Amino acid sequence: LSSALEFHDVLSLDDANLLALVPRPTLALILVFPTSSDYETEIANKDKDAVEYTKSGEKEDVVWYRQTINNACGLYGILHAVSNGAARDFIVPGSHLAQLLTSCAPLKSLDRAAVLEEDEQLEATYKAVALQGDSEVPTNPEDEVDFHYVCFVKSHKNSHLYELDGDRKGPIDWGLLGPDDDILSEKGLSAVREFIRRVSRSMGFSLLALAP
Repeated sequence: LSSALEFHDVLSLDDANLLALVPRPTLALILVFPTSSDYETEIANKDKDAVEYTKSGEKEDVVWYRQTINNACGLYGILHAVSNGAARDFIVPGSHLAQLLTSCAPLKSLDRAAVLEEDEQLEATYKAVALQGDSEVPTNPEDEVDFHYVCFVKSHKNSHLYELDGDRKGPIDWGLLGPDDDILSEKGLSAVREFIRRVSRSMGFSLLALAP
């Protein structure tokens, strides 16, 4: 990805002065939040009767990746952020990321997931960065962790706001954004506030903005 973009901490959803610290336009938001058994139950109930996502290529309004790699929701959050909306314009032509998006775009979700699983360069790059962090790495990669990542993007095709979570059955459409609205517009902020309210946990949330 071009170095013209980076991730910024969003320090408040309500304080105008703190929100003003985030450069605009904001191209994607990644929400990190504590999961609970109640949240897992709510998602399972919502997705129980949901139709499996089958769109690909020109038929899909957002690029969505089904998560099949355990404890890699941060990676999927990043991929969702850079694969959609205006962020796509910042992918360096000929880069591995550009090739990955080109390969994944025409594929159905399970085939797309397999491409990510088998991409050794992606795995090596992600692992090198992940080990620089301060979080405790699970001894067993299959152990469950307490936090999850979801991404909010503006579609590059229909300008709708979408919630992208590889653990769901497909993208969640939050409705149309205005032509001049970015993800940090009031509608985008309202979606994040509503998501946090539904999770019903008061502590442990972090929000990252992909922006200039």
